Amino acid sequence: MMRYIKLVNFEINRFSKIYLSLLLITLVSQFAGVIIVTKSLLKDARDIMKEERLSEAAYITNYGGIDFNHIANTLLFVGPIALSAVALIFYIFLIWYRDWFGKNTFIYRLLMLPTSRLSIYLSKATAIFLMVLGLIAFQIIILPMENALFNSNVPEALLNEMSISTITIANPILSLIIPSTFTQFLLSYGIGLMIMSILFTAIMFERSFRIKGIIMGLLYCGIAAVLFLAPFFVMEFGNFYFYPNELFGLLLALGIILTGLSVWLGAWLLKNRVTV
Repeated sequence: MMRYIKLVNFEINRFSKIYLSLLLITLVSQFAGVIIVTKSLLKDARDIMKEERLSEAAYITNYGGIDFNHIANTLLFVGPIALSAVALIFYIFLIWYRDWFGKNTFIYRLLMLPTSRLSIYLSKATAIFLMVLGLIAFQIIILPMENALFNSNVPEALLNEMSISTITIANPILSLIIPSTFTQFLLSYGIGLMIMSILFTAIMFERSFRIKGIIMGLLYCGIAAVLFLAPFFVMEFGNFYFYPNELFGLLLALGIILTGLSVWLGAWLLKNRVTV
């Protein structure tokens, strides 16, 4: 267990500079977005009131109040979230291929460590998942601060104040990364874990069989996708309907099966087919 924890810590430390950069970019960009967009919105509102000779009450009646959704839908706000997501998806591949193609082919030393290769496999998966949770936690922490800054800069007469839960529900990206219910959390992050494990297995196929492995990995990804989406295909083409709880149960069961199968197969390939 201690070796596994050390491996997780090692993997996180290797990505720490980029990871901290993502956090800093998110912090600066989103707070800058709050300030810049708020000033722009207030300027536009004042210009309209001046041109149309409207009072604040009349402006609210005609155009509605100013709320945080105006901020949350801008590139300055959602851009860093998308950048972080892309970076972590890219790191799913980099975390393996860097060891093979980096300086001194580090993978050979890694695989020669006196620990099970399953620990190596799981440590990489755990590191990525912890970094995802860290980014989400960081967003949850700074979102109330951004909302408070926005509320303090908008005159009360023009402000349409929103709670944090309302903001996350109203914004598609925030509702995806910050689920409002435990069921949504299980579904969103369970699917994320499943996709990561499937991609890890595809990488193991490629590392085990090279050119043939690429084809095998793509086939495995395709088969896994078809199996997971099978309930939707049944409803679409089979004139069959699942109740929401039934659909959730099916997706949860399929996700657990595919994740477990992918972890087992990937670890088996790493142990028996990938050699030093």
